[in-house]
Amino acid sequence: MDLRTRIMNGLKQAMKDKEADRLATLRLINAAIKDRDIAARADGEDDGVPDAEVLAILGKMVKQRQESARIYEEGGRLELAEKELGEVAIINDYLPKQLSDEEVQAAVNAAISDTGAESIRDMGKVMGALKSKYTGQVDFAKVGGIVKRHLS
Repeated sequence: MDLRTRIMNGLKQAMKDKEADRLATLRLINAAIKDRDIAARADGEDDGVPDAEVLAILGKMVKQRQESARIYEEGGRLELAEKELGEVAIINDYLPKQLSDEEVQAAVNAAISDTGAESIRDMGKVMGALKSKYTGQVDFAKVGGIVKRHLS
């Protein structure tokens, strides 16, 4: 079952179960996906965005909510921080399992050897290989630093 179908089924189930918070979060996810579909149609793609891009949308939403929660906590607005973290938990239900630090190291090492990367100039190749395999499973901002250290 593709990711869009899982999200739509989750939305329907949240309606049936009268889970207001889950329903609101799934509607936000759906709206973000539809926005990206509309942008893709303007670029000539009629199929909509692929699952890899949906995963990227979800990852971005998680980062936004984590940052918002951090800001709310710093401002003493714990109820809003809890709401944001609740949304993160719901979004994470639709993301693949995150790789551990050891798995990330192994993936970086494998990507470097597979691409034959030798210097920092090859970082784009390595990151491209990682993104094609691990979208939604790792934080690429952190992975970028790891790759840079390996290639320096």
